[in-house]
Amino acid sequence: MDVDDTIGVPRQRLRIVPDQAALDRLEVREAAVNAEMTTLLAGRRLAPTTDRPVPGDWPVILELARSGRAALERLLAAPVPARAGTVSLGQVVRVEEEKTDLAIFRRNGRSLVMVMAALAGAREAPIYGMLAVEEQLEKADADVVIAYRGQPRFPEEPVLLWHGEWEITYTTFRDLGLAFSGAFLLIYAIVVAHFRRFKLPLVVMVPVPLTLLGIILGNFVMGAKFTATSMIGFIALAGIVVRNSVLLVEFIEAQRAQGAAVRDALMEAGAVRFRPILLTAVTAMIGAVFIMSDPIFKGLAVSLFFGLVSSTPLTPLVIPAIYIWRRENAEQDRAASSAGSA
Repeated sequence: MDVDDTIGVPRQRLRIVPDQAALDRLEVREAAVNAEMTTLLAGRRLAPTTDRPVPGDWPVILELARSGRAALERLLAAPVPARAGTVSLGQVVRVEEEKTDLAIFRRNGRSLVMVMAALAGAREAPIYGMLAVEEQLEKADADVVIAYRGQPRFPEEPVLLWHGEWEITYTTFRDLGLAFSGAFLLIYAIVVAHFRRFKLPLVVMVPVPLTLLGIILGNFVMGAKFTATSMIGFIALAGIVVRNSVLLVEFIEAQRAQGAAVRDALMEAGAVRFRPILLTAVTAMIGAVFIMSDPIFKGLAVSLFFGLVSSTPLTPLVIPAIYIWRRENAEQDRAASSAGSA
């Protein structure tokens, strides 16, 4: 039976072989040695003491703790039944050392050396550890190409390829970024269909990036990381913020259709529509508060809460400002066009 010596020198393997002479002298059966080694290294399920099934009965498995499997002395001190009592395992086996070759790791047909590490504390996210390693490589003037995905171009070129948790992070944010782009285009198409214009929906969607101000500030205040759930919260905020903008612009357009001046329509829209906008934001923020303490969905709650904190007061200010700026530019273009034709 082979036992990897995890404490000893690399490339060393220990082989435990039954000593037939000692087995005969101490009257120990080889089957008993094999059974004891199996129990120590792989565990053994104990047979039930009764044939009657017991509801909720759990199997009992006897095995050595993982910390004890690596210590050869503990293995050799294990008792083995003999004819005249018990003997230690070390009395009836021989421990032989043999050299083994190092494992050759490959990924997609390319040779590699894997270096694994776990991050925690201030550098919990993989990007912080990656930047720290790259900084040390730069200080050491290491001639190593750094890649975040893909394969090396040439087999002889040394490449530091980040994988593992970084690959999961990259794939997650890439997919969420594509989802946000798709949601943004779909929202734009819906607003275009509603107003039957192509430029006005751009004004409606301007407040969406404003939520990032609150999200960044919220993560800093709460000491949270920008995770995948934070990105999901940012995507969800796009719909809420656009809905608030539609309320404003729709009221402005209705007032303009009735003959109101632009500035009067803007002032009236801010006064009338701010209350429903505030109520919508407050209800969403209350829902976010209840999941703020959850370790997984904390990023989602922070994005929703602080994104609404920043976008709610800014939307009634930014939308009218952009609307009147756009209106004045359009009037100047028309005046210049009519002067040129004259």
